[in-house]
Amino acid sequence: MRLADFILGNRDLILAEWAAFAKTCAPASASMGITALSDHAGEMLMVIAKDLQTPQGDREQSEKSKGLAPAPTSTERTAAEKHGTGRAESGFTIDQMVAEYRALRASVIRLWTRGQSQPTQTDLDDLTRFNEAIDQSLTESITRFTEDLDKSKEMFLAILGHDLRSPIGAVLTSSKFMLETKELEEPHLTLTTRIVSATTRMNNMVGALLDFTRGRLGGGIPITRGSMNMGKLVHDVVNEVLAAHPTRRIRINARGALSGHWDCERMSQVVTNLLGNALEHGSERSTISVEVQGSDDEVTIAVHNHGTPIPEEQLDGIFNAMKMQTTPNQSTGPTANLGLGLYIADRIVHAHKGRIDVTSSDERGTVFSVHLPRQA
Repeated sequence: MRLADFILGNRDLILAEWAAFAKTCAPASASMGITALSDHAGEMLMVIAKDLQTPQGDREQSEKSKGLAPAPTSTERTAAEKHGTGRAESGFTIDQMVAEYRALRASVIRLWTRGQSQPTQTDLDDLTRFNEAIDQSLTESITRFTEDLDKSKEMFLAILGHDLRSPIGAVLTSSKFMLETKELEEPHLTLTTRIVSATTRMNNMVGALLDFTRGRLGGGIPITRGSMNMGKLVHDVVNEVLAAHPTRRIRINARGALSGHWDCERMSQVVTNLLGNALEHGSERSTISVEVQGSDDEVTIAVHNHGTPIPEEQLDGIFNAMKMQTTPNQSTGPTANLGLGLYIADRIVHAHKGRIDVTSSDERGTVFSVHLPRQA
């Protein structure tokens, strides 16, 4: 019997074996009924059987064996994608879902070969195509599973960050008010000052977390453009940074036409994050330089510091969120440990239709260069 006909004729038996295995995937399966456990498996078996019955040329088989099966013509999700979503929502691990596919593959092959005599070339061809179809379904399920799981994690972070702002804001406002009264004596003055400093850092971290989730969940970090001067913005940001790091040296060189239409608050965030990165990883004995230059079409901001260079293998992923850092870390910035500062800066610049370049070497130091078009 051809494998496709066997699957169609014995679907209930195959599904019963598969559901029995799925029940062993505790604890996620403990509260699920037989219908939920076998959810889209029947539909997947129908798709696989149909695929086996469809004539396939050598090129099509070669493409499918490499995981390059044609994309579905319909926008509706496949049964395998629905299965991946369902398992993610039910609390299955990805290992358990992969094990389900192994069990399905083994059940079909075992039940089919039990009634077969000496296998023919046609049987071997059916078996090859069946394995390719299972692999394709597994790929679709894993892709959807990981996408949905990542989205759930990011949504959780967004909700957490949003809900944390209220209690942090209350602590920050109250402690600032206590300082403004000028009535505190030691040790209460020092303790309250520490509370203000710590909650300010916490508030900055929550803001970075919200920007991260906006960049991942939505269409990027939102910006509101307005007329501004980039030279003035850089001077203002540098003054704020130096107030927090009075022992460090930052030199500004601004020249050319520096007016344009950008989001002033967001670009302040970009310059702050780049300076924070330079302070964190640059040598404390060297001067950080900020070059601001305007041309006909764009304004460039280059932040340069000396210190341990960024390893070449890390340059390509330097703007990835929550990256691991192997360079020496003095960790002075609020987002240093999460690795969100450069990611957020890159997303803000991208929202302005610009780009950030980075170069790093022992001889020239590290330079982050922001290129911003004057107009949208």
